[in-house]
Parts: sequence; C-alpha cells; structure tokens
Amino acid sequence: MSTSQQPMSLSPSRASDFMQCPLLYRFRVIDKLPEKPSEAATRGTLVHAVLERLFDDPAVERTAPRARAMVPGQWDRLLESRPELGELFEGDEGGERLTRWLSEAEGLVERWFSLEDPTRLEPAERELFVETELESGLRLRGVIDRVDVAPSGEVRIVDYKTGKAPRPEYAEGALFQMKFYALVIWRWKRVVPRRLQLVYLGSGDVLTYDPVEADLERIERKLLALWDAIRQATETGDWRPRPTKLCGWCDHRAVCPEFGGTPPVYPLTVPPAQGAEPLPVVEPAVSAEPAQGV
Repeated sequence: MSTSQQPMSLSPSRASDFMQCPLLYRFRVIDKLPEKPSEAATRGTLVHAVLERLFDDPAVERTAPRARAMVPGQWDRLLESRPELGELFEGDEGGERLTRWLSEAEGLVERWFSLEDPTRLEPAERELFVETELESGLRLRGVIDRVDVAPSGEVRIVDYKTGKAPRPEYAEGALFQMKFYALVIWRWKRVVPRRLQLVYLGSGDVLTYDPVEADLERIERKLLALWDAIRQATETGDWRPRPTKLCGWCDHRAVCPEFGGTPPVYPLTVPPAQGAEPLPVVEPAVSAEPAQGV
C-alpha cells in the first residue's frame, strides 16, 4: 500500500523544487524517491551543527580553535543518527578523502569567525521550527538557522550557506527562502523582521536585506499562486519536467522523461480527464547554476 498523500504544507525547499522543476517536486514529495547523500550537502549539515552547538558554550569560549575542534565529534554524532552517510566514504581505505572533507568543513567553520563575532551574539533561537497557516488554509513551515532579537525588539533572521554567494543577478532568488521565513514570522508573530541575513561561508560574503510589509505581501501572493499550481498538478497527475543545467545534478534522471526514463506509477487517485488546463507558470526562484552547498 502506498504511503503517499496529498501535500498539506509548503517549505522553502519544496517551493523551490516546484519552481525549479514540477516533476522533481513530485519525485520528492509524492513518490518520496530516495536520493543519495552528497558530500556537499552533508558537509553543510555538519557545519550547521557545529555553529548551532557552539552557542551552548559561554561567550568567551566561542573561539575558532574550539569550533574547529568540534567538527570530528559532530561528524560522529551525525553518523550515529544517520548511518547511511557512511556510504559517502566507502572505499576510502586510508581515510584520505574523509580527512580532506573534514578539513574543508573545519575551514568553513573558521571562516565564519571573519564574518561574525559569536562572543557578541546571544541568539534568541537556533534551528527554530516555524509554522503558520494563511487565511487561504495553506500551511507554511520551515527551520530557521538563527534568530537574533535586539534589546529594542527588532528581529534578525540569519541563515548559513556553505557555498559561494550568488552573482548579483541571482540575488533575488537567493533571498526567496529568507522572505519565506519573514512571511511566516510576520503572519505568526505579527512582526516584520528588521533584517534578513545570508552568511556565505564558501566565499566569505554576507548578503542582507531589510524587508517591508509590501515585500511579504508579494511573496505571499507568489506562494498562493504556487500552491494553486501544486494542487492542480496533484489532482491531475500532470507534473511537467523543466529541463535546466541543474538536471546534471539530479538523482532522478533514470525515471525522468527528459532522459528517456519512465516515472513510477502515480500513487494518487486521478479523476477522469475533463479538458484540464495546463499548469500555471511559476517563475523559478533559483538560478540555473548548480547548487553551492546548504
């Protein structure tokens, strides 16, 4: 018996999936097809864990050497919770690849200290799960890396990226996730975050944006249109592939029509066709460049 069901909520990553390629969204959300872990994504998870746990220590102990020293231990914890990640380094008999990979993670952690000073930060929240329901009934959810609250009450949302900062023409796409979070905070707490901040550890850049209510109203309209498109695709079973340069990094090419594959049998009930309209077009919020980490 299939465990697939109608999607009930939207997160930034799943919204980006649909805008990048509706069929990719189906494979991940409806079919729940497995994907192989990648070194880049796993390194991002590891670095996030270190930066989160570093704030468990007193401010004076939040140093770069201390953070670097946490990397191997956090990798062990990650392996314990997700043993399948060990597949990343199968055949690495001498451990050279793993050593190099851990060293790269340590370098990313150390670079963070050139961008922010953790001895002067006391986050209000770390790895905060947020969720709200819009008047339309659409539920929005996600996990925010860090929330800072100033003595004045102003809120800053911070997200760490282990890749490189996007070129200027792709900055809007990079901010989509942050505006999504800002919308959730606004609808949930009735507070517009003062600042959205993306910290790119791969290139040592910090991208900031100060939203206003009009920005959040626009992103809300975009998400409602996106959800309408997702609901229509779910009901009709009409999931269109959208070929881009990112296809080269997709785990599902073997079952994608664009590469001669056949998708699995659609697990949801589809009513008889009655001249269904084509899917609404929703412009991607991501670039056609390969992902640069988490």
